[in-house]
Amino acid sequence: MRVLRALFGLILMTSAAWAGDFAPPKGDVLLTVKGDIAATNVDGTLELDAAQLAALPQTEFTTSTTWTAGKPQFKGVLLKDLIAAAGAKGGTITLKAINDYTITMPLADVGAEAPLLAYLMDGQPMSLRDKGPVWMVYPYDSSDKFRTEEIFSRSIWQLTEIDFSD
Repeated sequence: MRVLRALFGLILMTSAAWAGDFAPPKGDVLLTVKGDIAATNVDGTLELDAAQLAALPQTEFTTSTTWTAGKPQFKGVLLKDLIAAAGAKGGTITLKAINDYTITMPLADVGAEAPLLAYLMDGQPMSLRDKGPVWMVYPYDSSDKFRTEEIFSRSIWQLTEIDFSD
């Protein structure tokens, strides 16, 4: 039990140390994070460019999707890692795309292995035409739990904003 408490404390300290350590973006802003967050860099929000996304812990996987041919490889930041980096709290997450398509999901639905905020597909940045610059994807081929209508509806592309709230 003592080891678990120490590990949990280390995780919290690491998250707290990471939160708040962002300079304003130097490149084009790909993602804006707002709401109940500890880390901000521009007017109470956290704006991230490609270099800042790349500096966060990276995850990649290959999976088929209903929107692409073949099995592309996606690379990006797990939403759980962005939550830790931003020091985000709240009960819900609202994600908004360039075209104002919006989804809301419980913070509790964010898992250890998904969703992924992908900004590279097959090693290349995604254009607006290719569902970029950020696409929230799941490892659809890895489990039936990622092949449901609810998960497909959460697979928001052209993602530009994430809002953490109660």
